[in-house]
Amino acid sequence: MRVIYILWLRQLKKYFRSRSRIVGAIGQPLLFLLALGYGLGSIYREAGQGNYLQFLVPGIMAQTVLFSAMFFGAMIIFDRQFGFLKETLVAPVSRFKIMLGGALGGATTAVLQGSLVFLVSLLLGFRPVHWLGSLLALVFMGILALAITSFSSGIGTFVEDMQGFQAINQFIVFPLYFLSGALYPLTHVPSWLRIIAEFNPISYTVDALRYAMLGTSRFSITHDLIAMGITLAVMMVFAAIRFRHIET
Repeated sequence: MRVIYILWLRQLKKYFRSRSRIVGAIGQPLLFLLALGYGLGSIYREAGQGNYLQFLVPGIMAQTVLFSAMFFGAMIIFDRQFGFLKETLVAPVSRFKIMLGGALGGATTAVLQGSLVFLVSLLLGFRPVHWLGSLLALVFMGILALAITSFSSGIGTFVEDMQGFQAINQFIVFPLYFLSGALYPLTHVPSWLRIIAEFNPISYTVDALRYAMLGTSRFSITHDLIAMGITLAVMMVFAAIRFRHIET
């Protein structure tokens, strides 16, 4: 457990020492909240769908966690380039613990980023229906964050440069997010888009966050938890296998 704790703490120290990273990660979500929340709010209200900002905030929180957690793969690339990863892997400890400690640290920072977005959204007028549900939302963000940091760490083991990592990031993460129903309701979308959303694991985290804070759910919280649990297990197995075969 000490190895996991040390690697977890290392990620947190790196996060708090980089103020630009903290501020920068809030910039894009804030832009979405202002441009979409207020820009499209009147159109959403006229369509009889209610307050768009209320609908949007859980999706933006999921976006923040998703993008921040995916950035952990870049940390793996940096550690490989500067030799830290090699020194860690040759140590007499389980590679799974090495992967898990870093992933937990990356997941914690991603949840912190999502929590900051939640606090900013309160200043903009967002009000959760269930305040205690906001604590439950931390659990859902944590599951998503650990799944994505595990996935990104696995990607980082075989991608050797940042350009390649960014290409994979844009190819995978952006479609997952924009097809998750985070920015628009899935009620009246074409059937093919609804089917894609139902196979998209991010859709279930967004739905779970809306359930926790707004009391609404499209898939049901049971389906959300099952999908999130399966996603987490698959991503951790993927990362563990990749770390087992990475060359030092």
